[in-house]
Amino acid sequence: MDLIPGLPNDIALECFIRLPVDQFSKAASVCKNWNGEITLPEFRRRRKISGLTRPVLAMVQAMVATVKNPQGETALSSTQVYRLSVCDPGNGSWYDLPPIPELIDGLPRFCRIVGVGSELVVIGGCDPVTWRVMGCVFVYNFISGSWRRGSDMPGQQRLFFGCDSDSDRMVLVAGGHDEEKNALKSVMLYDVVKDEWVTLPDMVMERDECKVTFHRGKFHVIGGYPTWAQGHFEKTDEVCDFATWQWRLEDDFLSVMNSSPHTCIEGDDGQLYMCQDGDVAVKVHATWQKLARLPVGVSNVAYMTACQGKLILVGNAQFDELQSAYALDLRSDGKFKKWTKIETPDEYSGHVQSGCCLEI
Repeated sequence: MDLIPGLPNDIALECFIRLPVDQFSKAASVCKNWNGEITLPEFRRRRKISGLTRPVLAMVQAMVATVKNPQGETALSSTQVYRLSVCDPGNGSWYDLPPIPELIDGLPRFCRIVGVGSELVVIGGCDPVTWRVMGCVFVYNFISGSWRRGSDMPGQQRLFFGCDSDSDRMVLVAGGHDEEKNALKSVMLYDVVKDEWVTLPDMVMERDECKVTFHRGKFHVIGGYPTWAQGHFEKTDEVCDFATWQWRLEDDFLSVMNSSPHTCIEGDDGQLYMCQDGDVAVKVHATWQKLARLPVGVSNVAYMTACQGKLILVGNAQFDELQSAYALDLRSDGKFKKWTKIETPDEYSGHVQSGCCLEI
């Protein structure tokens, strides 16, 4: 049966792979034939080979409400209710993902999100009402526009852990702390395709609030702090050698002691970037080199990522202010690179707790 009457199926597929990201689920709901083609893994591969995939930014972001100050003036303010927002930097559009059906009280506080292929994985966090630590896993498929429940994280309670994916099928969860606020060494690997968890050997060090980054084919667990240090971040990094299932410790990976590594990310060029001391720095061999000052008016960076040769960050000057988004073109000539402000609707200026980038 023809996918589009009067057109060869190859031509119809060429039309499908050119659909905007936010239209996939609508097209997949038209009929069984369309759904069958659009939800196949081959659909994304064909789109990628044709150079039509595009990045989207997914964020755990606070809702924005209108409030009155003591003088009776109205203003916008972040609330304590979080949802999943999406920014398509290619066309400047912003929209919300459908809420997770099982979470009637809203998104878990301090949950982590990672992109795996064309899917978004939401892991852990706290119940927004009871503050009970949750080990639940939910997976959103951008192609079908639907949620499914994954296997819960096994083992003890875990909060403020680091996690990242290889962008293909694997997610690494490392460190964090347990219900007694003890920092953890334990590490787990989640196979999104098989919906299976595997326990890996412990890291060398306890790492609460660490950062996991997939860099040049390996998972790096960066910074964090042991139980006794409580907020004094380490400069070290651990890399897992999957051939031997051993962790290798790298001293002085970060250039600044007691610096949170939450902004450390890999760029499209394979380099590591991070915000520190009012600058964005790039790691060149064993040293961090200043690349650019943070945008004017930004001293607190909530989230940073890289896509299409640019760094994109979200931040503000004061913790109680609404947040703004900026882009830095890494391909621009000249020593001093400039930030460009990204137009952001007021309803998407709430506090960003975490985020990730997907290529769809």
